[in-house]
Amino acid sequence: MPESIRVVVLAGATFSTGLVAGLFFAYACSVMPGLGATDDRTLIGAMQSINRKILNGWFLSVFLGGPLLVMVAVLGHLGVGGAVLGWLVVALICHSITFAVTMRSNVPLNDQLDAARSVDGTTDLAAIRRRFEGPWVRWNLVRAVSSGAAFACVIGALLAR
Repeated sequence: MPESIRVVVLAGATFSTGLVAGLFFAYACSVMPGLGATDDRTLIGAMQSINRKILNGWFLSVFLGGPLLVMVAVLGHLGVGGAVLGWLVVALICHSITFAVTMRSNVPLNDQLDAARSVDGTTDLAAIRRRFEGPWVRWNLVRAVSSGAAFACVIGALLAR
């Protein structure tokens, strides 16, 4: 792979990884604490709406694009080796953790919340909140750390260049 392509791929990987890390960090330090201070109806209704709206092209392109670009960067650096490749491999591992946690924990919790129907048609909002909020917040913290680590690693790869 030509050097100019490796640089562009690495820059794109850094950009998309940083956006996703920032998103999960924002949830960990502002969105969920803010919603946590509200009543059951507000938290459930807001999260149901957010979970539906986040499934859009912008989010999916960076959520999936970051790991994909890191993978392409790894492949592009296989013949080159060195510290850049090491940083990228660790970034890919961190991305894998973020993806696995999202698919195995946060998405199923989101699906359970969505299955609870509208807040207007649900009677036991407190029970739904108890099953959702604590686990979702804990798993999101894991995603914030793993995606933040992936971001730090792609920055490490850039600096190692």
